[in-house]
Amino acid sequence: MTATITGHGGAPAWINDFLHEIDTLEFATAFATHLDQDTEMIFGTARVHGVEAIKDFFVKIDAPLVTTHEVIETWTVGDVLILRGEATVAKKTEPDTVVCAPFTHIFHLDRSDDAAPRIRSLHITAGPVDTDALL
Repeated sequence: MTATITGHGGAPAWINDFLHEIDTLEFATAFATHLDQDTEMIFGTARVHGVEAIKDFFVKIDAPLVTTHEVIETWTVGDVLILRGEATVAKKTEPDTVVCAPFTHIFHLDRSDDAAPRIRSLHITAGPVDTDALL
């Protein structure tokens, strides 16, 4: 098996759209195209199933925040896509107090349609982060 590594800016366009929908909490095309009721997301200790539950999860944790994800690099190995990046996060009530959180997202994909792969599972790690600055 061969790994493909891309540098900064090398994330597929659909990943940038997907992260933008998380940042804005405006779930439209990317979530509808790439997630379904069988998608499982593991975020820290939370295990969430299905597109609507995943949307609700992001709204619950991100509604009080302003978040911007930046992908630094990606790796693709078979049906697995790994992102490494940084999210800048601030409370909406304190936008000048910004925290940077490194993240890794591991996508297990169904690549039957490479233009619009379905996400079978998504594993997210974030941090270390100064949670005191955000709580």
